[in-house]
Amino acid sequence: MQSSSEFFPVALISAELRGDLSEDIYRLKPGNSPDSSVELALTRLGRAGHEQDRGVPVILIPGSFSNRRFWYSPKCIGLGPYLARAGFDVWVAEMRGHGLSPRNRDYTRNTVSDYVRYDLPSIADFVHELNPQKAHWLGHSLGGIILAGALGGRYLDESRVASTVLFGSQVSRVYWPLKVPPLEWGSRFLLKRFSVISGSRLKRGPEDEPIGLAVESLRWHGLFGRFGDAERDWWVGLAEVRVPVMAVAALGDLQDPAWACEKLLKQFGSSLSEFLCLGKKQGFSSDFGHVEMLVSKEAQREVWPLVEQWLRKSPEVAAELENSEIDGNKTLPAK
Repeated sequence: MQSSSEFFPVALISAELRGDLSEDIYRLKPGNSPDSSVELALTRLGRAGHEQDRGVPVILIPGSFSNRRFWYSPKCIGLGPYLARAGFDVWVAEMRGHGLSPRNRDYTRNTVSDYVRYDLPSIADFVHELNPQKAHWLGHSLGGIILAGALGGRYLDESRVASTVLFGSQVSRVYWPLKVPPLEWGSRFLLKRFSVISGSRLKRGPEDEPIGLAVESLRWHGLFGRFGDAERDWWVGLAEVRVPVMAVAALGDLQDPAWACEKLLKQFGSSLSEFLCLGKKQGFSSDFGHVEMLVSKEAQREVWPLVEQWLRKSPEVAAELENSEIDGNKTLPAK
C-alpha cells in the first residue's frame, strides 16, 4: 500500500481488516499552510480482498464536534461502510485537531478558511493521486459548509468533482443580536478568552472545536459579514459552480432549518441539483433530526439508498457499471 506521495509526506499508520471491509488510515503532512505542523488523518474503507479494485471515490467530511465515527462505527455500521460495500472507494477525512488528526501548533486559531484553502485541496490531491477519477464529496453540517466554501472560493478543482451532497448545511439563518455591532464585538472579545468549545460539555459531540471557528462565524453573521475569507466571497462564487449538488434537510432539525438548507442549494449555479427534505409530509417515517438524518436505523432504511441512487447518477459511476459488464473483477452490485 502506498505510504508516500508526490505532493507531501504521507504515512500509512494503520491497515486493518474490519469484518468484510479493509480500513487503511493515512496521515498527511501537506505543509501548505502558515502552520507547518498541520497533519491530517484520512481513512480509506474498501472491500476486503478487493483492495485494488478502485470504484468511484467518495470523500466524507464530518461536521462540528465530530470525527470519522460519525460516518462509520467501530462495528463498521454507517453510510461509509454502506457505500464501500456498494463498490465505492470511500475516504473519511478528519479536520486538523479532530479524531486521529493531531492538534496543530496554532490549533485554537483554526478556522473554516484554513480547512477550505489548505486542507481540502490537500485531501483532494492525495485521493486523486491514488484514484484518478472524479470524486463525490459529502459533508454533514459544518462539513457541508466547508465543501460549499471550497467550491465557491475555487479552492477545489471542479474538473475533479463528480458531485457534492450537503446534509443539514446552511449559512443563512439570521442571529439578529449579532447585527448590532457592539454586541458582535463584545461576543468576539469574550470568546477570545477561551481556547476551545467543549463538545462533551455542551453535549454536542465527542470533539472540541477551536475558538477560531466561533470567532469566524461571528464575522459571517455580523452586520456587514459575508460567507467568505479575506480574499474571496464564497457565497457569490457559488453562483459560478457547475458541479451537480444535492442538499438534504431534516424537517425536525432546529439547528439548520430546511428553508436555509434549500437557500444554500439554490445559490449554486449547477444545472443538476436536487433538494431532499426528510419529513412525514414528504413520505418519510418521521421528521428526521440533525443527526438522525444519517445516524439512525430509519436513515439506514430510507436515506442511505437515496444517497447511493444520487451517486449512481453521475457519468463516472455509469461508466464503471458499464465496464463491469466486461471486466468481472470490477463488478459493482446492482441496485
